[in-house]
Amino acid sequence: MGTVVLSGTAVLVVLGFGNHLYWLAAVAVLYLYARHGRGSSPTSPGPVAGSPQGTAPTPAPTSYKAYRARRDQQAKWERRYARERGGR
Repeated sequence: MGTVVLSGTAVLVVLGFGNHLYWLAAVAVLYLYARHGRGSSPTSPGPVAGSPQGTAPTPAPTSYKAYRARRDQQAKWERRYARERGGR
């Protein structure tokens, strides 16, 4: 993908000697590739609904065993919450 972006940018730069708008297009392509392309890190999401301010959401589990442990813990908390709130 990077090769396609670089070669496309080179073509736009060469065409830019006749029409300067192609240079702007080349800059825009490079900017978008740098911002959303392969090597970029994803942006962090906003606050999670239901989580108190200041706490980060837990990271995704790395294995199925970790996933099941997290799922079981969450179910345990939900049962406790339902019991404390009278089953609502």
